[in-house]
This record gives sequence, structure tokens and C-alpha cells, in this order.
Amino acid sequence: MSDKNSKPVAVTFNAKQITKRLLGVLSDRGRDVISGRYGLGTETKKMTLESIGKKYSITRERVRQIENHSIANIRKSKEYEKEKKVFEELKEKLRSLGGVMSEHDLLNHLSADKSMQNHFHFLLVVGEDFKKNKEDDEFKARWHIDHKLAETIHSSLRKIYSDLDDEAIVPEAQIIDSFLSYIKDVSEEYKNEEVIKRWLTMSKSLDKNPLGEWGKSKSSNINARGVRDYAFLVIRKHGSPIHFREVARLITEVFNKKAHVATTHNELIKDPRFVLVGRGLYALAEWGYMSGVVKDVIKKVIDKEGPMTKEKIIEKVLKERYVKPNTIIVNLQNTKFFKKDKQNRYSLV
Repeated sequence: MSDKNSKPVAVTFNAKQITKRLLGVLSDRGRDVISGRYGLGTETKKMTLESIGKKYSITRERVRQIENHSIANIRKSKEYEKEKKVFEELKEKLRSLGGVMSEHDLLNHLSADKSMQNHFHFLLVVGEDFKKNKEDDEFKARWHIDHKLAETIHSSLRKIYSDLDDEAIVPEAQIIDSFLSYIKDVSEEYKNEEVIKRWLTMSKSLDKNPLGEWGKSKSSNINARGVRDYAFLVIRKHGSPIHFREVARLITEVFNKKAHVATTHNELIKDPRFVLVGRGLYALAEWGYMSGVVKDVIKKVIDKEGPMTKEKIIEKVLKERYVKPNTIIVNLQNTKFFKKDKQNRYSLV
């Protein structure tokens, strides 16, 4: 899911200045290891334990020990005590954003600058009130300040996922309402749309498509993978039969994916999710349209309803196909498939 709606939230301190003062309590090597590991120097790319180990000709485990020892020393230092207000402000910012949040989303809210994000990340690591859950199969890496709240949100996200059908497409307002029904005991300050959307983005199993609809991230209705999937979404959004040329135009407009008209038409023909209901007009099969050409639709109508007059057949077929009445009449005259009785009713041969 995109983080384009993440807007930096103002803080009253300069994160780089704070980390510089905190690193000042360390030895040269300790400072160098921490700067490398967290990208706090001129080079913002974070170094691995192995690459730092090679630099100092020490093992990865020894680098890890130096890192942990350095963080412990910072926490015990007078400089850390002096910056208590900074950590309290950072804690309040996380609380105002929902108390538990994906690391990526949180850092994007704190700063748009990637270098500055590294410094905020280091402050979260050093701050004793901040707890991190590493990325796993279900969730992205996330930070919290309240373990009970974090567990409640994790549990609620799992429930939402289990309640969804594999191909479900859920309006955002509906999935937010579902979330609210699971978090009745959570503080009222968190029960707002923006906070819940942030919580939803922590899940790797749930996602939102470009039309703002939610579902399981593995579903092609949520993460479209080709012209057919894009076509399904735009026709569904349109809500009524639409010409394949318009489908191609909307795919390009909505998804920013170049869709050639001929390719789009070919894909619509091949996929059983779509039904040709008129000259170049396609509808979704899930809307209940009968499949097949006009002759096939007439046969299905008669098979279901029994013998009918020409007028009644035209009325029924026009609900299934956008064609001229004369097209239906011509098909009825095919004596290989249809016969007319003395009451002018048509039945199947």
C-alpha cells in the first residue's frame, strides 16, 4: 500500500542534533559502529554487521556486542537524561498517531527526508519506552508504546483477515466499521478513521486497491496483475455494461497502465468474469447476465420459463443483451432451434 498520504508531523527538536549529543558519550569505535549500523553519518545507507566486522577485523557477533553495549551506555548517560523531554515528545507523537504503527509509516510521518528518518529511527531504538516488533509473515515492522494495545490491534487485524472471503472487495468505510467492532475496549482517542487506516497498513495480509477498496493482499481484486484484473475493477466501479474501448481508456486513466484497445478486447473475450451483452459492450458475469450469443440466451430463457410469445421473449432477452428487437426476431426464425405453436408461442425444438 502506498504511503503517499503520510504527512510529516512537526516536532520541536532537531533529531540530528540530538543523536550527535548522544553519540558523544561513546568511544570512537562505538560511535563509528552505531553511525554505520544506523546510517547516521554522511553515508545514509545502513551497514551490515558483517561489513562493519570486516572493517575492524572482528566477528559479526562482536559488532553486535559493541552495538548493544553502546546503546546501553547511552541510556545510562547524563546526556540521555538531559534529552528526556525529547523522548517524551516523540512518545506523544507516536501516541497521537495511534500508539502502534508500522516503522515505514511512522518514519514517513516524522520526516520526508531519508537521512533524517535514520536519526529518528535511532532515537526510537535508544528510547526505553519504544518497543519494536520485527517484520514477520503477518505484519510489517512496527513500533508501539503500549504492549496491550499492540496485541489488541494484531488480534483485530487477524480477525478481519479471517472474516474476509479470498476475493472480497470491501469499501473502506465498511472495513473501518468492522475494525471498530473488534476494538470496543480501546481508548476512544484512537477510534478515528485516520488511526484505523494506519493500523490497517501494518498488515501484510490486507491491502487497498487504487480504487480505495480493501481485501486480502493476495487477491487479484486488490493487487491487480494484468489487463483482465484492471478491466474487472473498472467495469465493477462503472456499475453497468461498458464498451471495451472505454474499458481500455479507464485502465490507462485509473491505473496509469497503458492498455491497448485490441489487447483489452481480447482479454475480455477470454475471461469468464466478463459477458458480452451488446456490440462491444461488456458486463460482469457476477451481475447475473447469461452467457452466450443471442440464440443461446433465447434458449436459456425458454428453457427456464417455458413456451412464450415473441413479445415476452423480446422483453426477457433485452434484460440480458443490448441488442435491437429485430436481432431477437431473426434468431427466433431459426427453425433448427425454435418452433412456434398455434398460440404463437415459441418453444425449443
